[in-house]
Amino acid sequence: MSLPSIEISPISSLQDKQIAIIIKAVGREFGAVGEGFGPSDAEVDNMSQHYLAKQRARYLVASVDGEIVGGAGIASFNGSVETCELRKLFLLPQSRGLGLGKLLTRQCLAYANDVGYTQCYLDTLTSMRAAITLYEKEGFKHLDKPLDGTIHGGCDVWMLKSLKE
Repeated sequence: MSLPSIEISPISSLQDKQIAIIIKAVGREFGAVGEGFGPSDAEVDNMSQHYLAKQRARYLVASVDGEIVGGAGIASFNGSVETCELRKLFLLPQSRGLGLGKLLTRQCLAYANDVGYTQCYLDTLTSMRAAITLYEKEGFKHLDKPLDGTIHGGCDVWMLKSLKE
């Protein structure tokens, strides 16, 4: 059995529809449906427009053997120059276990560091256990409450990582 061919690259407008489908499907899988959850954010249907047009923002798309299987992004948290947010790390079930979450997270955090953010925030759900374990291994620390200004009131896990360690 040969190893799968993995590619990670910045999103293009041609990938918007497929990424939106993935984000919404994985959101449903974990109960992240409706207001207060990432899959319902306005940016989901046009990810490339929201990330390519913003400074200090990037959304990466992961493909396995030429098939788009997920992605993750970095953007300012509420316009902050110091704090970014790891956004919409969603992977289809068949692509889990290949290390894509780790690759996406590390590339997003490296980019965040390169463009001058000093800390990275994320919010997620308790049901996303594998993601939480990944974030803990990557140095994210649990918070008692969300950062002020989060739009994801449905999330119940909040984490922060210093990028200047």
